[in-house]
Parts: sequence; C-alpha cells; structure tokens
Amino acid sequence: MDIILVPGFWLDASSWRDVTPALEAAGHRVHPLTLPGLESVDADRGGIGLRDHVDAVVAAIDSLSEQSGDRVVLVGHSGGGAIIHAAVDARPDRIVRAIYVDSGPLGAGGVINDELPSEGDDVPLPPWELFEDADLVDLTDEMRVQFRSRAVPEPLRVASDAQELHDERRYDVPVTVIACEFPSSLLTEWIAGGHPFVAELAAIRDVEYLDLPTGHWPQFTKPTELGQLLLGAVDRGR
Repeated sequence: MDIILVPGFWLDASSWRDVTPALEAAGHRVHPLTLPGLESVDADRGGIGLRDHVDAVVAAIDSLSEQSGDRVVLVGHSGGGAIIHAAVDARPDRIVRAIYVDSGPLGAGGVINDELPSEGDDVPLPPWELFEDADLVDLTDEMRVQFRSRAVPEPLRVASDAQELHDERRYDVPVTVIACEFPSSLLTEWIAGGHPFVAELAAIRDVEYLDLPTGHWPQFTKPTELGQLLLGAVDRGR
C-alpha cells in the first residue's frame, strides 16, 4: 500500500523518520512529503497558499495512482489534517483511508489557524509559552531543542486561507482519528452535542477513533506507538 504522510506546521518530510520503520517493515511504500515553502528556512514563502499545499498532495496521489493503479492512504498531522481532507475532496475515488493524527477534517470556509504570530509571509514556530500545556506533554527539553532547530516557518496563507471543498463523496472515504492531546471520547461528545468544531467530522460515514495519550507531536514523543497505530489503521483499510 502507498502511504502519503503530510506533516503539520513547521515540519518537513524528515519529521516522520521515527514513525515509518513499522510501516516499511510491513511492506508498505511510504511517501513523507515536504510541502512548498518548507524546503528550508531560506525558501521563498511569498504567494504560497493553502491550495498550493493541497495541490502538492493531489499531485503525489496522481503520480502514485498512475504508477501502481492502486488507491492510497493519506496521513495528516495537525494542520496537515486540513490539507489531506481537501485532497480527499479532490480525489475521493483514489483514497482508501484518511488518517488524522491529533487533527481532523476542516470544513469549507474554515481556516487552519489565522491567529498565529507572523512575520511578513512567514509564520515562525512560536515560543513554547504560547502553546497550551496539553500540546507539550512528553515533549522533553531535548526534544524541544531538536524541534526548534529543525523548524521551518510556515507560509502565512497556508494558515489563513479558507478551505475549499466541492465533492461530497469525501464523506464516503473511511477515516481514522488518532487522538493525542485529549481523549477521543471528547470528540464523540462534541459530535453528539452538535458542536460546529466537529461538524465536518460528524458528516463522515465511517470513522474509527484511536487514543494515543501524549502531546501534539506524537511523531516525536511516541513514534513507535504512533507507527503501530498507523499500521493497524492501514491494514484495516486494505
């Protein structure tokens, strides 16, 4: 199975390095992406918007589908969840499962996060004190130093552009949500209560919930456990 891994803000393909061994050992073909503007700190991020990131994922889907003829699995962490959801919307017939890692599908008209501090066309990784305590669970001082040393500013418009969706067949693609910062029981409570935050998730017809208690970056804090959960979700989607 081809698995496309989409990182969250400030991260490139290498952020999945400690997660992929379990998937590769099981025979899957893993394709972690570095999205436009995230190639380096010095990359030009002017004019790069949310749709550019979505288009990069769609291009990867098309390329893999042409090579193998098979459908693919999409994995999105954090802000990458909004990106893979738009890619599912663009290619619903080519996705066997979408997996959201401490993230979820963003509905039409929503934005990922337009409140992050920015500098020109860039959204740098904020100081740790601007994050919630739940974000930082298990993220040791050493991990924080390593994260900040590898962090690349996010293109401003990726954070602030409105999500565009067009094809309701996206609701037919099976979904796995891996909940980290808070238990999945809260998500199901919000869905039952009609909370607008989870309206798009509530519309999806086949959703499974898995719990991995840790902070917002399980690829750093619990990479082995995350790899095993992804492997199980991928195998169920075959």
